[in-house]
Amino acid sequence: MTTEEQVVLVDRSGHALGTAPKTSVHSRDTPLHLAFSSYVFDREGRVLLTRRADHKITWPGVWTNSCCGHPLPGEPLDRAVMRRLAYELGLKAERADLMLPDFAYRAVMANGIVEHELCPVFRVTVAAPAVPNPDEVGEVSWMPWKEFAEGVLNGLLAISPWCREQVPQLAELGSDPLAWRPASAGELPPAARL
Repeated sequence: MTTEEQVVLVDRSGHALGTAPKTSVHSRDTPLHLAFSSYVFDREGRVLLTRRADHKITWPGVWTNSCCGHPLPGEPLDRAVMRRLAYELGLKAERADLMLPDFAYRAVMANGIVEHELCPVFRVTVAAPAVPNPDEVGEVSWMPWKEFAEGVLNGLLAISPWCREQVPQLAELGSDPLAWRPASAGELPPAARL
């Protein structure tokens, strides 16, 4: 018997309120919940972009950052990032560096389904190629960070709404993503400080 994956529900100040089944939280009335976004870079500073699988509930077929997901209850965010990178892209990483500890967003699809997440953002560096899991990822592409950031900032790239909001904040950290200084884990929302 498999247990349905749970997500951590949070209040506006980032304190845990409990959990809910992942399948129940994405609707027209999505509660604020804990998530993460990650940006994977190779040693040349290229960012790995992914096109979400066409059967995803939220933003199917849309290009976005490398990997997003939800920590399991009691799971540290950096471990959740590495777990999902292995599952979605076949990537093994030694660590995930926290970049934007308090990023949050709310976005509404044309059909009314809402994403509403407290979503810290991580940087991961890898040396191996991605092997996409078709259950999660439709396609991958590596792009020089400068070219990608400029395309997003100038509205030239069709990209997920959360990525569109994250890239300007990441760009403020400097032009070289491999030199960004990580944030302190103490800046994470209370529900994510494990």
